[in-house]
Amino acid sequence: MVARQGLLHTALMPTKTPHVLLRSEETDGKVSVIEVASPPGFKGPYLHHHGFDETFYVLEGELTFQLRDEVFTRSAGELAFAPRDVPHTYANHSDAPARALIVCTPAGFERYFARMRAEREGVEPPSWALQAIPETIRVGPQIGEDG
Repeated sequence: MVARQGLLHTALMPTKTPHVLLRSEETDGKVSVIEVASPPGFKGPYLHHHGFDETFYVLEGELTFQLRDEVFTRSAGELAFAPRDVPHTYANHSDAPARALIVCTPAGFERYFARMRAEREGVEPPSWALQAIPETIRVGPQIGEDG
């Protein structure tokens, strides 16, 4: 395991997001950590599932989650866990921005976020982000939409 000096400090500071804090190559494929920001009214991804676990730790604001048919809200300092192969999604239905850390186990999906950031910045993604990304299967609408 590779220790990232200043990881906690970096995770708590505003950054351009998504921001990959820990990636597959640094953990022998075991875990990745990504910081994401969700503006007010962010509708989030469609209801989906995939073959890795996702843990969401809300750093700031609040996020609404859907896990199977259950919809719930988590605020700063709280966790939401989406086990692998269980349909889930999240959104920011509040009037304030939100930030969260996403922990993926095993790692690999951080490559998707790195590609997203590169596209937003109009640059080429880092070479490590060009490796395969775990499959995500859409199974329903965004939270609150018919589908």
